Amino acid sequence: MLKLFSKYLTVGVLNTAIHWLVFATGVYLFSVNQATANLLAFATAVTFSFFANAAFTFKSRPNVKGYFLFVTFMGLMSVLVGKLSDYYQIAPIITLVEFSLISLVCGFFYSKHIVFREEK
Repeated sequence: MLKLFSKYLTVGVLNTAIHWLVFATGVYLFSVNQATANLLAFATAVTFSFFANAAFTFKSRPNVKGYFLFVTFMGLMSVLVGKLSDYYQIAPIITLVEFSLISLVCGFFYSKHIVFREEK
């Protein structure tokens, strides 16, 4: 499981870079609120993450159902973190760090046990 998580982490680093870049662009260049910026950043990064993890981490064939499950789960987490950050007036950099850590751990277990689980 450690080897699998290491692969997921590798994809996660790239995914995080994509997410942070889009988030920062939204907040600092376009002055959108954190919830919206986080959702847009998520939408961009999640597609990369889904296909990269399907191919590299889980050696699984991507499908529409898996994509829907992954996007929905990760999207709900993204909105929740963004809304809580707006409500508590958390600095954008803290929002990025929080979401990155939460989505890494929760996303791995959800992907392994739900989205890309091996059929028995």
